[in-house]
Amino acid sequence: MYSNESYLLELLTEKGYLNQEIIQYGQSQKAPTESLIDFLIKAEYLNESVIAQVEADSALLPTIDLANTVIDPQMASTVAPELAKRFRAVPISDDGFSLTVAIDDPLNLETMDSLPQLVNRDISFVVATAGAITAKLDDLYAAHEQAAAAAAAAAAMDDADADGEAPIIRLVQQMLVDAYKMRASDIHIEPMENRLRIRYRVDGKLIEVATHPKKLLSPIVARLKVMSSTMSIAEKRLPQDGRIQVEVGPNAMIDLRVSSVPSNHGESIVMRILDKSALVLGLPQLGFFSDDEAIFDRLITLPDGIILVTGPTGSGKTTTLYACLNHINRPDKKIITVEDPVEYELSGINQVMVKADIGMTFAAALRAMLRQAPNIIMIGEIRDAETANIAINASLTGHLVFSTLHTNDAPGAVARLADIGIKRFLIASAVRAIMAQRLVRKLCDRCKVDGILTEKQARTLNIDMSRLQPGQIKGPNGCDYCRNGGFKGRMGLFEIFEIDDEVRHMINENLTTPQLRHRARELGMRTLREDGVRKILAGLTSPEEVIGVTMGDAN
Repeated sequence: MYSNESYLLELLTEKGYLNQEIIQYGQSQKAPTESLIDFLIKAEYLNESVIAQVEADSALLPTIDLANTVIDPQMASTVAPELAKRFRAVPISDDGFSLTVAIDDPLNLETMDSLPQLVNRDISFVVATAGAITAKLDDLYAAHEQAAAAAAAAAAMDDADADGEAPIIRLVQQMLVDAYKMRASDIHIEPMENRLRIRYRVDGKLIEVATHPKKLLSPIVARLKVMSSTMSIAEKRLPQDGRIQVEVGPNAMIDLRVSSVPSNHGESIVMRILDKSALVLGLPQLGFFSDDEAIFDRLITLPDGIILVTGPTGSGKTTTLYACLNHINRPDKKIITVEDPVEYELSGINQVMVKADIGMTFAAALRAMLRQAPNIIMIGEIRDAETANIAINASLTGHLVFSTLHTNDAPGAVARLADIGIKRFLIASAVRAIMAQRLVRKLCDRCKVDGILTEKQARTLNIDMSRLQPGQIKGPNGCDYCRNGGFKGRMGLFEIFEIDDEVRHMINENLTTPQLRHRARELGMRTLREDGVRKILAGLTSPEEVIGVTMGDAN
């Protein structure tokens, strides 16, 4: 916010508002990315009025009480919104000869030199506090942008053809239908400098499918916001979230989770496609072989304890949890979930959505859920000690708890829980099993061909090439069915770590993750890479896929 902070600090010290002790204290206490001035304001060593006066005196400019100044809304047309935001400049009045413009940083020479040239007017500058500038920018330009957005939306809706349907409506609908047909998980609408890029994520890979003129960005975004019903077409400065339900074919409905984020070239939209048909998954469809399926089936039918699923974002953890809930959902069991957000609606299951802005956090929702006498609880993610402690207490009082963590492998979840403040004896007592997972693309059954396993790949995967059968390794080819990609669909790689009495003792003894991993291997745990090798040898995926997603896996 302050372009020349060091000079401003000198001015404030010279005027007696600061001294070296305060400055040194601020330098030692502020966050690494926080400016010293902002910290000193927050710590109440400074206030914005003092800063505005000192800057104004230095620049020989007057100050103004902008908060109590009434500005004609028409003034928004004198300085373009992008310039007003860039220079934090609020046009106040126009006498026909020059504009009077309020700024909060007169020490920024670029503002003083460039703004008059860019608006092609003489400008008289006055100085206001930073907070007042922010508030007035919001007030002055909100109505201006709302009118522009409404005009864009109206133009998109009113430009109807002979069928009575606007071209923008058809374009957006076709985009959604095409994404559904391609089995995309996400749609990315990305404004570039001179064009609008459309990409779909199919089987984990982003594919560019279309490019449109940049002028279509506003009407497309407006159309999607109207469809979501909860997003404001006037608000372009802040991120927004919404949901859309749309028909994409005969008896085919999909839900979309919509996220908009302002970028340097306009609003970027990402839509997550939530296809309910994908939830009709059994454990084999997730990618379990029969032996792992038997282990996991036994674990998820335990009467109590915590079952954790770990992995990075996009590794299929939530889909696995939903499949588990579907598998054990019976009339004699009460199941409650707490999620952020609720991605799929599950019949017969009580689902609670986190709303942190009104105090409905994971922890608050969990405390309320326990008063509902559930048998089974699913927590979207354990993010902090409070949530983890409530989950552990629930598991120790007769509830079966499912949740997720962000860790690279299954044994690493123990250290992660300890890092967020959970006592190790509680981890040992409550956790029944931890499963890490990744997703790999499945080879297309209709066109896969005999593949090649190099010696380097064999060493990496610990495969004995002398024991391979002819044609056992398969690779991608490409056909119309898989859109010439060679892969169709994805499957999981799994690492299941069961907690037995000896492992509980090791957790209590504060043994390291490598030691826990070594014990897990002795108990028969297959690593992610080893499970991947089984699927390579079964002809389900390629060596490149498994190596790519298990780069951090120990041999």
